[in-house]
Amino acid sequence: MPLALLALAIGAFGIGTTEFVIMGLLPQVGTDLGVSVPTAGFLVTGYALGVMIGAPIMTVLGTRISRKNMLMLLMGLFILGNFISAVAPVFAVMLIGRVVASLAHGAFFGIGSVVAAELVAPEKKAGAISMMFTGLTVANVVGVPLGTYVGQNAGWRVTFLLVAALGVLGLAGVAKLVPDLPKPEGTRLRHEVAAFRNTQVILAMAMTVLGFGGVFAAITYIAPMMTEVSGFAGSSVTWLMVVFGLGMVAGNLIGGRFADRKLMPLLYTALGGLALVLLLFTFLASGKTASVVAVFLIGALGFATVPPLQKRVLDHAHGAPTLASAANIGAFNLGNALSAWLGGLVISAGLGYTAPDAVGAVLAAAALVLAVISHRLELRPTRNTAASAPANSDPAAATDPTAAHAAASDHASAPAAAGAVRP
Repeated sequence: MPLALLALAIGAFGIGTTEFVIMGLLPQVGTDLGVSVPTAGFLVTGYALGVMIGAPIMTVLGTRISRKNMLMLLMGLFILGNFISAVAPVFAVMLIGRVVASLAHGAFFGIGSVVAAELVAPEKKAGAISMMFTGLTVANVVGVPLGTYVGQNAGWRVTFLLVAALGVLGLAGVAKLVPDLPKPEGTRLRHEVAAFRNTQVILAMAMTVLGFGGVFAAITYIAPMMTEVSGFAGSSVTWLMVVFGLGMVAGNLIGGRFADRKLMPLLYTALGGLALVLLLFTFLASGKTASVVAVFLIGALGFATVPPLQKRVLDHAHGAPTLASAANIGAFNLGNALSAWLGGLVISAGLGYTAPDAVGAVLAAAALVLAVISHRLELRPTRNTAASAPANSDPAAATDPTAAHAAASDHASAPAAAGAVRP
């Protein structure tokens, strides 16, 4: 594997760290900037909305310049945003910094996947993409807990300065190690947009919003929930984030392993299990052991949905997957924004710090309903085709609704095959 992949992995590590580390620091940030915890939750919402809006826009703009220069520009935005957050004198300025940093998120993973695949031989593309995304998963096991620990002991501003320094390291790595790949051929935006007319693409994105929203409804407010309800010390939030990160890694591996073979059963199991765990967590959060188990399972079940949902979007938008793929990364973050906002509403209404878990259970259950609807719609034309197929026709073609997508491009199939996909 070329060293250029290390530069991409460092960038992914920094992006993953800045996205999630804020959740363990909301009480400190709120106190320092003079806002409540629900108001501080808008730092999660603002980042998520920035990813949702920025992913497709930056991806389209990235077709105008070389991929290396675009990756450097994205890392520059990431550095600037985190530096603004670190020195922000008031909450509004920090929110601006979060949004600026978020603009790099979706496009970096989208363009970075293409670059990683082009750096290696065809038979190694999936491994190359997986190596880049390893930076993201490691961030949630190492970067986020370490950033939380630093923030709680040396101040949250130090955390964001260190994250900005990671961005500088990633930028230097891209500049030094990534080859100057040629500018991509002109993108046919009309074809890319046409993918959004596919009902299955829209349903998959809606499942992404609601399913991942269930995860973030609970995890956004994990710090006050664990300290005020479960009775953990503030310092325990660090290792609790490690538990969540380990759940993410396990879920992503499981999702990647089964997404190709048992996609819908995997979605049913993960979304149903997530809804049940969140519902139980609402009533069992006062127990420390139950809380630790729930945090792990929320990470595992939530991230088990990532590969199959991303694959479903790519399958049904296989003719023009670039924009749809970037938009689905934005959809994950729309779910983050929606759940952080709803969680803040129920806390502000006086329903307590466990109320966001109930919100998450409802969101995950709604995603499960959409999964059932999507599968039924997919099977409907299959039955018609099977009934009308000639006697000598290929039965596999009549019963497999995804057969037409078997020749999807490497760009579409490699991430799903690797199981290394992130919002």
